[in-house]
Amino acid sequence: MSDKYIKFEIVTPERVVLKEEVRQVTVPTKAGEITVLPDHIPLVSSLMPGVIYLKKRNGEDEIMSVSGGFLEVLKNKVVILADTAERAEEIDMDRVEEARRRAVELKEKARRGENVNFVEINAAIERELARTKAIKRWRKIKNIK
Repeated sequence: MSDKYIKFEIVTPERVVLKEEVRQVTVPTKAGEITVLPDHIPLVSSLMPGVIYLKKRNGEDEIMSVSGGFLEVLKNKVVILADTAERAEEIDMDRVEEARRRAVELKEKARRGENVNFVEINAAIERELARTKAIKRWRKIKNIK
């Protein structure tokens, strides 16, 4: 394996979610999912709600959900400025399911013509789907049922 690493940092308005050296980063961009390896060309992209996969320096996998934001790739450095982001082990599946259920209910109200913000509802649903994918993937890797 290569002895080169990427300095990775993901930040939200509330906190630094993760800051460490990694072997690779896979992120959901508006142009599609991309994987960044050491010596990747410089890049700036906007992110879609989805799952971020990291291969840590020690070979372990790290999984996070992200609701959107921006990605900047510099020489062996990746910085993500995220609207929201959570490490998979921080996600409470019961809260995710409740939030998704509320978002779906609001979407149904919008379909019936009630006064709700459809854009915000869809964003909430996408965010909860990303959180669900992240926790399921993390549980699978860790063999947690």
